[in-house]
Amino acid sequence: MERMSGGGGSAAVPGWVPPMLAKPDGGRLRSGPEWAYEYKLDGYRALMRVAPDGTTTLTSRNGIDFTAEFPTLVGVLDGESALIDGEIVVYNDAGQVDFGLMQERRGRYRKHSGSAVRDEVFDDVPVRFLAFDLLRLGDTPLLRESYDRRRALLARLPMPDPHLVSVVPAVTFDELAADRLTPATLLDRLTAEGHEGLIAKLRSSPYLPGERPGYWLKHPLVQTREVVVCGWRPGKQSFGGTLGGLLLGGHDPDTGDLVYLGDVGTGFTHRDRDELRDRLSAMERRTHPFAAAPPREDVTGARWVEPALVGEVRFRQFTKGAGRLRHTSWRGLREDRDESEVLAPRASRPAVPERPPAPAPTRVAVRVGDRRLALSNLDKVMYPEDGFTKAEVIDYYSRIAPVLLPHLAGRPVTFIRFPNGVGGQRFFQKNVPAGAPAWLRSARLPSTGSRGRGESVDHPLIDDLPALVWAANLASLELHVPQWTIGPDGTRGLPDRLVFDLDPGPGTTVVECARVAERLRDLLVADGLAPVAKTSGSKGMQLYAAVRVARAERTSAYAKALAERLARETPDLVTARMTKALRPGKVLVDWSQNNPAKTTVAPYSLRGRDEPTASTPVGWDEVRACLRAEDLRFTAGDVLERVARTGDLFAPLADTAADLPEP
Repeated sequence: MERMSGGGGSAAVPGWVPPMLAKPDGGRLRSGPEWAYEYKLDGYRALMRVAPDGTTTLTSRNGIDFTAEFPTLVGVLDGESALIDGEIVVYNDAGQVDFGLMQERRGRYRKHSGSAVRDEVFDDVPVRFLAFDLLRLGDTPLLRESYDRRRALLARLPMPDPHLVSVVPAVTFDELAADRLTPATLLDRLTAEGHEGLIAKLRSSPYLPGERPGYWLKHPLVQTREVVVCGWRPGKQSFGGTLGGLLLGGHDPDTGDLVYLGDVGTGFTHRDRDELRDRLSAMERRTHPFAAAPPREDVTGARWVEPALVGEVRFRQFTKGAGRLRHTSWRGLREDRDESEVLAPRASRPAVPERPPAPAPTRVAVRVGDRRLALSNLDKVMYPEDGFTKAEVIDYYSRIAPVLLPHLAGRPVTFIRFPNGVGGQRFFQKNVPAGAPAWLRSARLPSTGSRGRGESVDHPLIDDLPALVWAANLASLELHVPQWTIGPDGTRGLPDRLVFDLDPGPGTTVVECARVAERLRDLLVADGLAPVAKTSGSKGMQLYAAVRVARAERTSAYAKALAERLARETPDLVTARMTKALRPGKVLVDWSQNNPAKTTVAPYSLRGRDEPTASTPVGWDEVRACLRAEDLRFTAGDVLERVARTGDLFAPLADTAADLPEP
């Protein structure tokens, strides 16, 4: 395999390198000043290798020479040697990139490639090379340069004929913000214009040949998947005598075994069916090629073939239990792919995360509001089972800030920090750490800890977006607050919130917590309160109500009395005592969180669990409908989608305060 080198003389084209690949973003479009955005293209990935005299070689992502197939793209650039990464595309009459037309053009090329008209130009289906990265300019390799630097050099390359070669537009998060846009609104525009999606690219990232490090994240609007063609079924009725459907496979990401992924029977033209039938008939084998036999009922009448051809399908669903693509539609063959590259979707989460082989630059300067911050180690994985990085933590807190900040305002925040992710050591931090920015607001209050009585603590106040981003950059995954705010005189105020922490013991789950929450809600409403509920983000639930009290100890006394009442009335389900021996099969109604010295996790805060789950406000209809633990389990992405749909379900706490009944 030819690797990039600077040798070979002045007329030599640069050597080929395997291109860097994009990861799926898991449905979470990244947002923040560290990201730039490009349109997701739907064509053939190619490297344009240009010598100083204009000699050009086009090479696919897996090393196939495309030069003869796309002669109009040869010799368009000259003057300086360059290695350019991009995509070869075809446009339809509506001005949209059309992969179907590219497939049709490729079929014609294959048909004529061995004949006297091999150099046919296909003027009726013109192609265009859309460049999005520059890997070498002259004798200077650029792989270690940042994305921003490489794009700036690419933009300055002379491109005499933009109908043949041009640069893919890119826009940064800050440029979007200046136009009063967000990545989400940009995505809406792309949807309306019929594009495939967006690629979010980390602006500080280097270029890692042949790797998929997570610096580029693709957010498709249409779900597509590359598949290995492993067999076919003859057609019936109107498709008699031709191909009826294909049987599909992919390689298990962990073992490399070829596994069955289902079938596809729609999306073919009549010519597709006939050409595939003829081609596959010459590739037949007696047995299936999978490591394990597919279900017999799925493959009745199948004719098996050597697993050499790669295709692409649209699909609506992947069922993880069965490992099947559902509601598939054929898009065409991918001659630019090798079957060994085709991976099956994971039926379960990986035990060991994929980590980038080389880090991005460790510090990135950004502007958040009117503050400048230095963000560090953005690619560090915070949640190994999910691959969720610090950049994604910062992105989540930046996007959830409008609904989170009102619940932090005026309350001293305790951080639980995970410097090396949730698999490493964690520690609590109440004091403002050394090196905090001078503009960070804080409150000096007497210590309530057993070791620090008589001393004072400078508590951070997280009441705006720059402060929240600063905290997230410290790997403060969890944010905890008390049930009181700091008064105008800078001292601790009276409790303004009542809280019940419902903690499931062994043998119980959040489902039992939901049943207890329903009963507790009825008792609180009967006392004139307006309770709201949220998940803890871990195993249990919490109920809150806005209250007015004259004495700080009143909330604890009220909560204890109610918890003990529930324990007396339903002793088989509820306990009000923390004794471990009493916990199995029961839900602890923990009233002690009302002690002014204690804190609870803030709504919308992430939790330091295996996956990036968050403490999520829920409606009472959701509580009543909870029948499985999964019903009330929400990850960061789920929470962002919920808030966009329902707003802040904890907002009623701001205007429903009621006097707490006296005993």
